[in-house]
Formats: sequence, structure tokens, C-alpha cells
Amino acid sequence: MAAGPGMALAPAAQKASDFKAAIRRFATRLHPEGKLIAAVFMLGSVSVFLAVLGPKLLGNATNVIFAGVISSRIPSGMTQEQAIEAMRAAGDDRQAEMVGAMTLNPGSGVDFGALARIISLVAVVYFVSAVLSWAQNALMAGVTQRTMYRLREEVDHKLGRLPLKYYDSTPRGDLLSRVTNDIDNIATTLQQTLTQLVTSILTVIGVLAMMVWISPLLAIISVLTVPLSLVVAMLIAKRSKPHFVAQWSWTGKVNSHVEEIFSGHELVRVYGHRHQAIVDFDAVNERMYESSFRAQFISGLIQPALTFVSNLNYVAIAVFGGLRVASGTMSLGDVQAFIQYSRQFSMPIMQIAGVANLLQSGAASVERVFEILDAPEESPDSASPARIIDPTGRIRFENIRFRYLDDVPLIDDLSLDVEPGQTIAIVGPTGAGKTTLVNLLMRFYEVQSGRILIDGVDTRDVTREDVRRCFGMVLQDAWLFEGTIFDNIAYGAQDPTRDDVERAARASFAEHFIRTLPDGYQSRLTDLAENLSSGERQLLTIARAFLADPAVLILDEATSSVDTRTEVLIQRAMAELRRGRTSFVIAHRLSTIRAADVILVMDKGSIIEQGTHEKLMGRKGFYYDLHESQFAQSPDEIIAG
Repeated sequence: MAAGPGMALAPAAQKASDFKAAIRRFATRLHPEGKLIAAVFMLGSVSVFLAVLGPKLLGNATNVIFAGVISSRIPSGMTQEQAIEAMRAAGDDRQAEMVGAMTLNPGSGVDFGALARIISLVAVVYFVSAVLSWAQNALMAGVTQRTMYRLREEVDHKLGRLPLKYYDSTPRGDLLSRVTNDIDNIATTLQQTLTQLVTSILTVIGVLAMMVWISPLLAIISVLTVPLSLVVAMLIAKRSKPHFVAQWSWTGKVNSHVEEIFSGHELVRVYGHRHQAIVDFDAVNERMYESSFRAQFISGLIQPALTFVSNLNYVAIAVFGGLRVASGTMSLGDVQAFIQYSRQFSMPIMQIAGVANLLQSGAASVERVFEILDAPEESPDSASPARIIDPTGRIRFENIRFRYLDDVPLIDDLSLDVEPGQTIAIVGPTGAGKTTLVNLLMRFYEVQSGRILIDGVDTRDVTREDVRRCFGMVLQDAWLFEGTIFDNIAYGAQDPTRDDVERAARASFAEHFIRTLPDGYQSRLTDLAENLSSGERQLLTIARAFLADPAVLILDEATSSVDTRTEVLIQRAMAELRRGRTSFVIAHRLSTIRAADVILVMDKGSIIEQGTHEKLMGRKGFYYDLHESQFAQSPDEIIAG
């Protein structure tokens, strides 16, 4: 299983190691899209320019309407100057100054022709801005998906270069969460943040320029709120950052726990741990809920806090703007445009703060994905590798030494010669090093000293792919994927014909049950192949090994979980499969390896006995004791011993 409850309930990470470095490193993956990103910037710039121009044009429309209303109140035949003098004579100096700042046509009313031209221009400006914004987002969607395609491809290739040690020490649910959830989160962050960031920054610059042009004084008032907004946003974002890291960490742990419990749900029920599994899930889910709630709640404070600051700015502009209109130093349309600009000015600042919020989550995912990309890989294959042409299966172990942990001895000074066609059985207690020996043979782990030779060639001088091409495996846990029976058998070879697949099925005694299925070889297997029995699944893996036609065969107690009749079939199939091939059989049932050419008895990483079944029984040593414990003693005697 992927991880136990202890792992699932480990403390959550409180902070990422280096967010800035992660973002900078991810930015390098955007280099292939440089031209399109430049186009995104250009489209965004023009779109923002037009959007910023809109309020000023609308302000002109307001001025036309306001001037028309005032003009309609001045008697026809009276000039604007006469009207102003009349206002001053009546003691209304403020109104006189306001009218003096306007261009009037007494008695004419609103100029609807000029108004229509302005409104039409505004509509065209906003339409073109919207089209350019749509084009910008369309280009960015392509940039994002192509970048994610390359990232997924890079991660997939990386997973193929990681050693078995990495998979042995990493919970599967967490690994799957990094490859799926975290990469999806990066895609969402990239799509939403890059265009938003470009648009928001350009909008701030453009709006600020227009505000200064209209009224430097009011622009200063608006700008004074920017530092306050940035400080508020940064303080809140800083507090939300560790919670986003914890959120994605606990997401991986929830996935790991669910995958673990689901894959073993039968045993969970049999041993009465269903309630405990629910309790454990609730505990992990609660931690994920807490971290997610805190991350979203704290980051969600940014928007209302900045809205409050924006409203303070709005009040200040309305008061000072009204006074300047009354004094005649600003037109009503300019005040209206400035109020719109003040909204446009605060909105992108809030959007930038929201982008910072998204970046916290995205950067946490970037770091988790980069942890996979930075994981130590298998040592590289030789630059000029040797080749094993038509392997015969002659294998030699010379003074092999290997330890998983430096201070825990496992295999020390192991030597062994295996002739082609021999069947080598490996027996011994748990932890003796049986599976480790096979892992070293196939270069899943590298020997720390000594060497392993196949047909006289050091396996370290051969590419791993060529080494593993010499082997076929039938394991205790039959691995089948969701697909047809034909596809599962055909997995053992490159582009096999139907005759090849059927020949392998007949040789493995699997054809008899395949023919009874409604769709025969095209019958589809469900997830985990649960619509087949354990024995039927095992026969399919043997058929796959037949089709691969390897020089060396590895069998890991392939009959331990089947009934006696199926065991006979599997034994016959494996006997046929072993014919003419070098075979390594990891055995717990000693009855299955009596006919082996050589039986290796391992204990604590060393071969302590070797020979045929008869010779080892005659010595009455370790193997004899193992054999007698299985066949000679009663259960009570075994327990008493």
C-alpha cells in the first residue's frame, strides 16, 4: 500500500522553500512561447489604451449634455458673456465661474448630433477593446496549454528515469496528486494571472496618466491610496502563503489515503477496520479543510480590504471634484471621467492583489512539481553501451555488496554462477534479500560493489532497457490494466499478431477460460481486473511472458493465492514457460521448487546453502528446518517451537 495512517497524519508543511526561485524557474518554460507572449502584451496594451480612452470620451458626452442644458436656460439672443455678467451682478460668482469654463450656445439646447458622434465613437472604442481582449485571452489559452503539455511530458519522462527507490519511498496518492492536481492548478494560475497581470499593470499606468492629465491634484489624492492598498494586500498574502502550501500538501495526503483504502477495501472490511478507516479519513480531511479554509479565508480578505480603501478614495475625489466644478476649474465631464478612472485605478490594484493570491497557490504547486523534476535520477547509461545479442541466460554474480541503508547490512560478498536453462530457486525468511537479488539483477537498484554479468557482459555497461529486455516477470500480484484481454497479453511484445497472442494463451493454458467469455479475446477487463479470478489473472500474466519470449524468467510465488486446481494449471504453464530458459523462482512454498536445478538458501543477505532439494535435505541444515516447518510439524508444534 502507498502509505499508512501514520504517514497520512504527518504534520503539514508550513512554508515553501523559495517561492521566487520557483516562479523564476517556471518562467523559463515560457521561452518557446516568447513571440506569442509578446503578441499578448501588444494586444493587451492596445486593448487597455482604448479602454482607458473611453471614460474621457464619455466625459466629453457629459459636457455636451450639461452645456446643452445650461444653454437652454439662457434666453436666445443673450451671449455667454452677458449671461456671466448677469450672474455676477446677482451675486452668484461661483455659478458664473462654472459657466465661464464652459462653451455655450444660448437658447440652442443639447447638440444631439455631436452627442451621437461621441457615443458612436465610444461604442467603437469599447468594441475594439473587447475584441482585442478576447484575442489576447485566446492566445494566452494556447500558450498555457502548450506549456502544460510540455510540463506534463517532462514530468512523465522524469518518472521514467526515477529509480525504484523513489517509488518505494513516495506515497502513490501524493505522487498522483502532484502529476494531476498540481499541474492543473499551475495551468489555472498561468491562464488567469499572466493576462490579468499584464492588463492590470497597463491599466494602472494608463489610468494614472489620464488622471494626471485631467487633474494633478485629484491624481495625487488617488495615488496616496496605492501604498496603503499594496501594504494591505502584501500583509494578507504573506499570511495566506503557508496555508496554501499546507492545502496542497494535505490534498496529496487525502489522495494517498483514499487510494490506499480503496485498493485494499476488502481487507479493510474483513478485519473490521472500516470504522477506523473512516476515522483516519476524517482526520486527514479535517486537516485539509482547516488549511484550505484558512488559505481561502485569509486570501479572501484582500478584496473587501481594498474595496474599503477604494471607497475612501472615491469619497475624497467626489468632494474635491465637486468643489473644483463649482469653482469653474474643472468641467463636470472631467469629474465624471475622473471618478470612473478612480474606479479603474483601484480595480486593477485589487486584481493585482488577487493575482498575488493566485500566485501563492500556483507557486506552491510549482514547487511540488519541481520536487519531482529535481529528484535524483538513475545513474546514466554508458555513452557507448555494450550489447547483449541473442542472450542465452548465462548469469554471474561476482562479490556483490548492497545495502539500502549504509548502517544496515543486507547483501555482502555474494557470488553465484548460473548456467543457461537452469532453474534457480531462492528461498529464505522475510528480509533475507530474495527480492533484492532480483532487483539488482534487473538494475532496479545498482550494486555498490562487485558486478553482475549476463553472457559475460557487465550489466552496468549495457543500457537498462537492453538489460531488462532479457527478462520476463510473473509476480505474485498479477498486474493487468483496464482494456481487452488481447491488449493485456499483447503488452509483452511489440505489435504481435493475433496468432502470436492466441499461441501464447494456449501455451499458458489461459485459452480455455478466454473462450468461455462472451467477447473472447476482446472481453474488457474492469479496473484491477476484478471480473476475473486470481488464477485467471495469473494465467494472463504468464501468457504475456510467453509472448515476450525472454531469455531469463523471474517468478515470484505466482501460485500463492489460487486454488489447487488452478495451481496445477499455473504450475504446468510455468513449467512450459521455463523450458529452455534460465529461471529465478522466489518461493515460499517449498513444494513448488523441489525440481529446481539449484536451490539458493538466503539469510541476512548471504547465500548460506545451495544445492538440489535432495542434497539440502540430506544436510539437515537451514533448508531442512524450513522444509520440516512446512510439512513435518503440526500447527501446534510450529507455534510451540
